[in-house]
Amino acid sequence: MTAPEPTSETTTAPPTARPRALLARVPELTVLFWVLKILTTGMGETASDYLAHTIGPVLAVCLSGLALAAALAGQLAVRRYVPWVYWTAVAMVSVFGTVAADVAHVGLGVPYAVSTVAFAVALAVVLGLWHRTEGTLSVHSIDTTRRELFYWATVLTTFALGTAAGDLTAVSVGLGYLGSAVLFAVAFTVPAVAHLRFGLHPVVAFWAAYIITRPLGASVADWMGVSSVRGGLGLGTGAITLAWAAAIVVIVGGAVVSGRARAATVD
Repeated sequence: MTAPEPTSETTTAPPTARPRALLARVPELTVLFWVLKILTTGMGETASDYLAHTIGPVLAVCLSGLALAAALAGQLAVRRYVPWVYWTAVAMVSVFGTVAADVAHVGLGVPYAVSTVAFAVALAVVLGLWHRTEGTLSVHSIDTTRRELFYWATVLTTFALGTAAGDLTAVSVGLGYLGSAVLFAVAFTVPAVAHLRFGLHPVVAFWAAYIITRPLGASVADWMGVSSVRGGLGLGTGAITLAWAAAIVVIVGGAVVSGRARAATVD
C-alpha cells in the first residue's frame, strides 16, 4: 500500500511551517515500511514465545516492559524520525504487546475470543480519544508530542489485538498458523483495493492494513518456528527471532546509509 495523498484534514499547516521531512516523527508509508512492519511483528511474536518459555512469562513481561519504556523514551526524545530509534521502539512494542496478550490467555485464562473483543474495544477507545482531541488520525499529521503519544498508544493496542486475533484463528478456530497466514495475507490486500478502487478513506485504509499486519507477520513467524506437531516447520522460535531481527537490522541500516548518501548529495 502506498502512502495516500494528504486529505483536507492534514493540509492546514501555515505557509511558514517547516517541511514535513523536518517535522515528521514517523516514516513515510512506502513498501519498505510495510515490509519492516511485518518483520517486526513476526520477530516480536517469536521473541515473546522464546522469552516466556526461557525465563517465564512474568519476568518476560517485566523485562520487555522496561525495554519498551526505554525505547519509547528514546523515540520521544529525538522529536523526529530516526530509522533505528523508531524501529527499535516498534520492535519493543511488538515484544511487549505479544507477551501481554499471551499472559492474558495463558496466565489469566482469558479466551482468545474474549481478549480479541476486549482489545478491539480498547483500540476503538484510543482512536476515538485521538480523533476527538486532535481532529485527525492521519499519520501525516504526527508532528507534536501529544499526537505521537496517541500514535504509540494506538500501535501498542493494535499489536495486542493482532496477537489475540492471530491466536484465535490459528488455535481456537483451527486454521493453524499457515492457514491463518494465508487468511491475513488476503485480508491485508482488502484495504488497499478498497482505497485504490472504491475510494475508501486513506486513513481508514491505513489503520485497517496496519492492524492486519500484526496477525499476518505473527502467523508466518509462528509457522516457521513452532514444531511440526503444532503444524509448523520446527525451525525454533529463537532461530526465527534472530533471523528476522537480522533482516530488520540490515534493512534499517541500509535505509540509514541511503539517507546519509542522499543528504550528502543535496549538501
